[in-house]
Amino acid sequence: MDDWGRNKTALLELVKEGANSECADCGAADPDWVSCTLGVFICLNCSGIHRDLSGISRVKSIRLDFWDDASVEEMRKGNQVVKKCYEAKVPPFYYKPRAADCKVLKEQWIRAKYDRKEFIEANSQWQETFPSGTGAGNRVGYLWKRGKDKGSFHQRSFQLLEKEGTMQYFSKEDGKGPKGVIRVSEMNAIFQPEKIGNPNGLQITYLENGRTRNIFVYHKNGKDIVDWFNAIRAARFRYLKMAFPTASDTDLIPKITWNYAKEGYMEKTGPTEKEPFKRRWFTLDTLDRKLLYFKDPLDAYAQGEVFVGHTEHGYNVTEGLPPGVKGNKWKLGLTIQTPDRRFLFTCENDQDLKEWIKAFKEVISKPMSPQDYTVEATLRRKQR
Repeated sequence: MDDWGRNKTALLELVKEGANSECADCGAADPDWVSCTLGVFICLNCSGIHRDLSGISRVKSIRLDFWDDASVEEMRKGNQVVKKCYEAKVPPFYYKPRAADCKVLKEQWIRAKYDRKEFIEANSQWQETFPSGTGAGNRVGYLWKRGKDKGSFHQRSFQLLEKEGTMQYFSKEDGKGPKGVIRVSEMNAIFQPEKIGNPNGLQITYLENGRTRNIFVYHKNGKDIVDWFNAIRAARFRYLKMAFPTASDTDLIPKITWNYAKEGYMEKTGPTEKEPFKRRWFTLDTLDRKLLYFKDPLDAYAQGEVFVGHTEHGYNVTEGLPPGVKGNKWKLGLTIQTPDRRFLFTCENDQDLKEWIKAFKEVISKPMSPQDYTVEATLRRKQR
């Protein structure tokens, strides 16, 4: 075996070891690329971001590029050793993107680590805020917010105040007070670039007078929108630490912000099951155990909410519609049974049907927390 073949074989063995078997930046399995200057194994998607780190990261393919002995030796330190350096001081609230996350999250995470070196031991940026997060949830600046005209975005001033537990936005700087006040205790933030139609699009969901409300914002600068996102997470983390003082960080981190189990179109009928099936946009919120539906994906308010409890309490999902009930445009049905009534939906295709049923089953099989019972009681009172 020549040197090239021997070194490639050595690299293919190294990439199987421990932390090397996942991308150092997003956790994608079986990375095929490396940053040979940093000494980390990375996936194809993250390698594209590394290529833009001129003078910091030089990308090579494990399988396609030539490897000499010295380069192979450099890679032996691997992902775990490099992470201990570049991720030494990541605050618990700071979001570490995963493989399925959008590009702006991955790009800013990679730049924060290797370019700006925000999390190395010697960097003072996070010393005051780590590990409690105190102070990191304060931010003032401008975001472009989707307006009521359902198309255009307008620049608005936003203020995130960690201690007060609020996020406010103002339509004009006229001293007349905020246009909206969002309680940190009742908010979630999630990147939705495809839904919003902007690579830096962020959806903020909260409760307004008991109704679920969405606002859609973006910033023209990727770093700024990710900084806003992590500031929201810092403020949420502070709230959760105070609300659940005995809970561990491990328990709280999944509740800071969260992605939805599934979103998409289905058709639904009404409570008598004789109403015409109408197409609606649905969001299944696993953490709050709620199915929300909207006329349009970018609507500000949900038309309705359905609590999805545990199977022991009379909740169930089955494929198909009851005898005598037929969908409108779409024929593939599913039925959600609750203690009070059943909800009937139809899906466009078989893949959608399977994904919705799987997502519902995951929620229904999950035990309910004390907070879930409160949400259930509130929604059942509203529906009576």
